Amino acid sequence: MKKKNIIQMTERISCFTTRYIPRCNQNTKQIGSKSHQFDEEEEEQEMYGKTISIIVLFAFLIASYSIYMGTIDPTPYFSQLGKPSPPCNTTSTKGQPLRVFMYDLPRKFNLAMMHPNISDVEPITAENLPSWHQTSGVGRQHSVEYWLMASLLNNGGDEEEKEAVRVLDPELADAFYVPFFSSLSFNTHGKNMTDPDTELDRLLQVELIEYLENSKYWQRSGGRDHVIPMTHPNAFRFLRQRVNASILILVDFGRYPKEIANLDKDVVSPYVHVVESFADDVVVDDGALDPFEARSTLLYFRGNTVRKADGKIRVRLEKLLAGNSDVHYVKSIPTTQNIKVSTEGMRSSKFCLHPAGDTPSSCRLFDAIVSHCIPVIISDKIELPFEDEIDYSEFSVFFSANEALEPDFILSNLRQFPKEKWLKMWERLKNVSHHFEFQYPPKREDAVNMLWRQVKHKIPDVKLAVHRHRRLKVPDWWL
Repeated sequence: MKKKNIIQMTERISCFTTRYIPRCNQNTKQIGSKSHQFDEEEEEQEMYGKTISIIVLFAFLIASYSIYMGTIDPTPYFSQLGKPSPPCNTTSTKGQPLRVFMYDLPRKFNLAMMHPNISDVEPITAENLPSWHQTSGVGRQHSVEYWLMASLLNNGGDEEEKEAVRVLDPELADAFYVPFFSSLSFNTHGKNMTDPDTELDRLLQVELIEYLENSKYWQRSGGRDHVIPMTHPNAFRFLRQRVNASILILVDFGRYPKEIANLDKDVVSPYVHVVESFADDVVVDDGALDPFEARSTLLYFRGNTVRKADGKIRVRLEKLLAGNSDVHYVKSIPTTQNIKVSTEGMRSSKFCLHPAGDTPSSCRLFDAIVSHCIPVIISDKIELPFEDEIDYSEFSVFFSANEALEPDFILSNLRQFPKEKWLKMWERLKNVSHHFEFQYPPKREDAVNMLWRQVKHKIPDVKLAVHRHRRLKVPDWWL
């Protein structure tokens, strides 16, 4: 049967290939009877066409028989036709970790602020890296610079799960990390301009700028591919304008003009939370524990109420929210004991208030997240970390400053908040809280890896700017 099918198919193909030749099936006799009308040239064309059709038919029979018997497999050849060409060897292929060269700065720029007697001779490795010396409070809050440095020293784990790996050859680097603990420098060397120790902070910045500007890799890109953390709003305050082309790691833009910091080139980081993460916040399988009912306080705030700029709203909110039994609004400073009180308060509250401080953001937001307390954000100019990957509206409530200052507006909305919606946001909050954890060694999708991924997203635009700068005679001619 199979051979008969092949013969029938070849007859059809033969007819199809010779349909313009004056012979096919029943038409053959009719056309033949009139063949005397054709001249010699037409007869030659007929013979040529018949020859071609015989060749095609013969080739088709061989191919059909070979495929039938299994001696030829046409799949590999045809499958290659639809495959794209191999990708070019670019500097940062999708799926590969960011390759980072870390400058080996003298220890006074980083770890010596934590441990004054640390050696400047012995290289810092994963084995001798000192642990972060402050476990809570403001020092911990501004420790992002330390965790980024530590992550590059980590030589364990699966490199495929890392968002950034350290390279020792700067020619192989996609980005350059500058391990200057600018936030710790501010907190260590004087916090106001009249303090004589403040001069030490300024001198470190002067020396660092001189060091960088003498580096051929800084000169090559104008500093555009250099990553510099400055999460404290007063970090690097003397010479910020000298690093305005670099990728800055910031928590918000409250103290920076647009020519220094913006979303196009910089990365928004979370503060390191100062309360302990709520690891035991679970629902019993039989439903005995209802998290909504277990959190008896409706709205919680504990912090400094005297702030500058947009933070002045805190005093006004205190007056509006006072006298409500389901609201906890207390003036406080971040001592070790007060942090413990805040930890328990957030864990027992449905909503945690996050008004602007001296700058649009504060550590309180990230304390609420790891406490699984739904953040109520009142800050018109806040920028949030990882917002290209995380939708904060799924686990946070937002009010504008004007809405918040309307009498009873906040409380009426929160008291009518549907329990089902709160539970859904609470579940989502638990699912995203690991993105705000800073730890060593870093873990997949934690804050450290999320930050390096954000840096990686900036690199294509950095390379575009560097390449254009090298060839343009009139930079930014369209402005």
